Amino acid sequence: MDDVIRRIRDLFQPTFEGARNVIDVLLVAFVLYRFLLIVRSTRAWRILLGIVVFVLLLVLTEAAELRTLHYVLDKATLLGPVALVILFLPELRRALEGFGNLGGLSETIQTRAESVGAAAVEEIIAAVSEMAGQQTGALIVIERLERLDQISANGVPLHADISAALLGSLFYEGNPLHDGAVLVRGNKILAAACRLPLSESAYMVKHAHMRHRAGLGVTEQYDCIAIIVSEERGTISYGIAGSLTKLADFNELRERLRVDLLEREQPPEPKPRRRNKNGKENIPA
Repeated sequence: MDDVIRRIRDLFQPTFEGARNVIDVLLVAFVLYRFLLIVRSTRAWRILLGIVVFVLLLVLTEAAELRTLHYVLDKATLLGPVALVILFLPELRRALEGFGNLGGLSETIQTRAESVGAAAVEEIIAAVSEMAGQQTGALIVIERLERLDQISANGVPLHADISAALLGSLFYEGNPLHDGAVLVRGNKILAAACRLPLSESAYMVKHAHMRHRAGLGVTEQYDCIAIIVSEERGTISYGIAGSLTKLADFNELRERLRVDLLEREQPPEPKPRRRNKNGKENIPA
């Protein structure tokens, strides 16, 4: 105990070594924080609980001198690193992508998605409102800063201007393209009948349909917005950043899109220039 107290006291000494130790602890805390953000609301929590149970069994079998069972569990730990990589492969990929996004470096290097205009947003809202009233199932994915080329590659390319009539016809039950997601890039419908990754979130209700799991799954892995219309209840759900929210009506959808798309992509307005008494412009600092 005294050794622990001494180490903690040495950690905050005003020396170069103390500063280095503080930075080391902060980096470890940041890595753990990012890891918890990645595994939250996913199957990774169940895997972590399984690992804890395995470690407890390993300790208990050694303490109870259950030699045969302990021998089997001990040998199984040799495969632990490989098994962890396989089990946490999606989470590790998202972690590496998250570290790559630090400082906005990846956004500078990669090609950014096109901005969605206000007119296109109103067409999407009109289509969603009409489909919700008719209880027509729909799943619309809108790119934000990240291009979803992998998603568009597995769909049917369209490259058509956004309109409420076109969106409604794409999700019409008799249309062969209705079974899948529509991907929107900028003011264009990039592709239809796209297959999306399904969410394995532990917080998804058991009776959630495939369309809602797909809408949540794509927002867990990509920077995008998913709009889901339920064909059974005619409700509108809004997915972003790995969370899914049921909206009251299309007015709430308009407000969400305004905040998450229009206001985010608009550059700050320039400050107005004023003239002084001599007629010269005063340029604000």
